[in-house]
Amino acid sequence: MRLPGERDERPASYVDDRLVEPETREEIVRGRRIQAAPANPEHGDEHTEVTTVVRLHAAPGYTVSTDLLTRAGPQSDFATDTCVRRSGVNPETGSRYLEELAFEVVNEQSRAHMIERARELTACGVRRLIAVFVKKGEIGEWSAEEDRWVLLDLEGRLEDPTLVRPIPLRALLDAAVADDSLVDALAAKHNPRLAQREREREQRGLAQGLEQGLEQGLEQGLEQGLEQGL
Repeated sequence: MRLPGERDERPASYVDDRLVEPETREEIVRGRRIQAAPANPEHGDEHTEVTTVVRLHAAPGYTVSTDLLTRAGPQSDFATDTCVRRSGVNPETGSRYLEELAFEVVNEQSRAHMIERARELTACGVRRLIAVFVKKGEIGEWSAEEDRWVLLDLEGRLEDPTLVRPIPLRALLDAAVADDSLVDALAAKHNPRLAQREREREQRGLAQGLEQGLEQGLEQGLEQGLEQGL
């Protein structure tokens, strides 16, 4: 039996060694088979927001997945809501890379259930696990050392090597803040379309400036001509 925070020594290829049938709602957590229920709006809407924000913030070379099954222990095979992993195949194992950063949206699930999942994930090597507690409007990060969810300051930012720029934590709860953060993330990625729109805006501004300057010059010339003629 592993102690809280104790890391497994299994190879990374173990993540794809299935206990459950993929593409079904079945999961196994510490030997207990459960059915992952379809979401209510409170959970489903928040899941969408979190995934959107995380995907746009993912750094080059990283992939964002939803509901990705991970063999987290000898008797555990389940998925987090959203996760970030290194893209491609690990040449040392021939399997995908283990997720580094994972997110869980918590609405009706019990804290005890989420603690079990967190212990399994961190033990198998998942580096960070973030939970969005929908009903309380809180965000926490799992601490393997303290064996508990540690609440984060909503005015803070989530910094991680898997992200192109830090995520404002409020962006995971507030759609307006999320929209602003997405623009910033695209700018940080030097998004070609965003850069093109900026160039077009600058060109329109230049054209308008030239047009206004020409009109003002003509008006001034006309006024001076009339004055000299008089």
